[in-house]
Amino acid sequence: MTDNTAATALKIIPLGGLHEIGKNTCVFEYEDEIILLDAGLAFPTDGMHGVNIVLPDMTYLRDNRHKIKGMIVTHGHEDHIGGIAFHLKQFDIPIIHGPRLAMALLQGKLEEAGVAGKTQLKTVAPRDIVRIGTHFFVEFIRNTHSMADSFTVAIHTPLGVVIHTGDFKIDHTPVDGENFDLQRLAEHGERGVLCLISDSTNSEIPGFTPSERSVYPNLERIFSQAQGRLLVTTFASSVHRINMILEIAQKQGRTVSVVGRSMLNVIAHARNLGYIKCPDQLFVPLKALRNFPDHKTLILTTGSQGEPMAALSRIARKEHRQLQIRPGDTVVFSANPIPGNTIAVVNTIDQLMIQGAKVIYGRTQGIHVSGHGCQEDQKLMLNLTRPKFFLPVHGEHRMLIKHSQTAQSMGIPADNMVIINNGDIVALEADSIKIAGKVPAGIELLDRAGILKAHVLEERQRLAEDGMVTVAATVGLDGNLLTAPEVHLRGVVTTVIQDKWQAWVQGSIELALRNRWSHFDHQEDDSVDWDGLRNYIEKELQGLLRRELQTNATLLLLLQHPQAAANAKVKSNKGNHEVSRRKPTLVSR
Repeated sequence: MTDNTAATALKIIPLGGLHEIGKNTCVFEYEDEIILLDAGLAFPTDGMHGVNIVLPDMTYLRDNRHKIKGMIVTHGHEDHIGGIAFHLKQFDIPIIHGPRLAMALLQGKLEEAGVAGKTQLKTVAPRDIVRIGTHFFVEFIRNTHSMADSFTVAIHTPLGVVIHTGDFKIDHTPVDGENFDLQRLAEHGERGVLCLISDSTNSEIPGFTPSERSVYPNLERIFSQAQGRLLVTTFASSVHRINMILEIAQKQGRTVSVVGRSMLNVIAHARNLGYIKCPDQLFVPLKALRNFPDHKTLILTTGSQGEPMAALSRIARKEHRQLQIRPGDTVVFSANPIPGNTIAVVNTIDQLMIQGAKVIYGRTQGIHVSGHGCQEDQKLMLNLTRPKFFLPVHGEHRMLIKHSQTAQSMGIPADNMVIINNGDIVALEADSIKIAGKVPAGIELLDRAGILKAHVLEERQRLAEDGMVTVAATVGLDGNLLTAPEVHLRGVVTTVIQDKWQAWVQGSIELALRNRWSHFDHQEDDSVDWDGLRNYIEKELQGLLRRELQTNATLLLLLQHPQAAANAKVKSNKGNHEVSRRKPTLVSR
């Protein structure tokens, strides 16, 4: 790690969310105290075989865990809270402050992960101010976003006020009536804001982002025109959208069944907290939906992003146990694909259409609006806060650049802003802002077993691209093959017939034994360097693969020899019954 900050500087260190969409995580550090703002996750790309989630590299926080005083949560989207349960398994966070809905969702995640006892969750209300450590006072300012109960924060530091917008758009007609507290932003602007850290997601798009309420009449019209069953998918966390969907269903006399764990979870918490208001009798289990006429039913489901295991994706693949598409069904996608998900979404739509569904999707339908502010929203934020310094975050590189250009058009000098990468240390002082070093940054990949090392993912990639060759061979104490080796090719493209390839492998092993057996047979102490022999044979077989098949397929060599069998027999005689399950000596490259 390089660090050239002055002793009095405030360090701002993003660990995720820069030059990407997702895993938003930011560190604020002053002297010997650290507070975190959000800790999100991202979802794997197509090349990340077997990976469930992607997290930021948290090496810096693991190394500085003794400095961590607490965390701020701005709202409950997965790309802002989804990583917290995993991080608590590596270091403690004494207290986490955040909105009621986000804390309710987070509580469930922590209990499921078995780490609920490693932190204290505290809910906040608009304009609450909390103290974290000795240097930080954090004020929560209500904003508007695609998720209910969302905040912008004003962080009071010894150097001045730093405002972090969180994810935001400026919605003057919010579904829940919770208006953006623009007055409080203006008051901070009057007093003086040292630095604005602002959401850049829609910085390339002119104008204002439409109100969430603007989709209501279009959804109402589409629902009323559906002749058969109605299936609707949106982001599970889009509480405002879900509330409107349920309101329209109730108005039109449709009975609702909810499919998908995350959707059920969010609706339960949102109803508990009053963000979704509807009677219990509106809902029935999926099995009971058959008791109602098709034109009086609505199925609310996950899968708007084509996620492989989401309910709608399984329905599209005909893999859902309880629900199949019937001709006459109408499927509504009230969400646009996020970057990287377009192909999965399009494939899902195609599969639904092939089965006879009428699918309504796309930007021209007016059934989805973004939760992020466009250029005019961003200008209003800059105008209200009037910051001395500016730091664009949450977006890909072109978005950060465009946002900085917008800020310059509002009068902020180019020297008063920086474009940064994950891991950059931003040193903020009363009269300067600069990049003053770097901490470890990157990604940590998780599958069901835990954190994946880079070489494991590389092996999976090789398996996907080139396949695998397994060779099982048994060598006697005289240095000869006892039987013909067994050879199996999996996923390897070849025109060579199995018998010919088997002969090549056997010839290669026999040649290796003839040429090098004496190097591994230590006659002076009656021992054989089986590991050395195995490595040598493996190297020869890898050369054979490249030469004859032009492939870098993964080679799995299983080498059995009498000493290994004898060891297994000794264990068996001692009462160890594992001999029947014992595998040959195995090496994988």
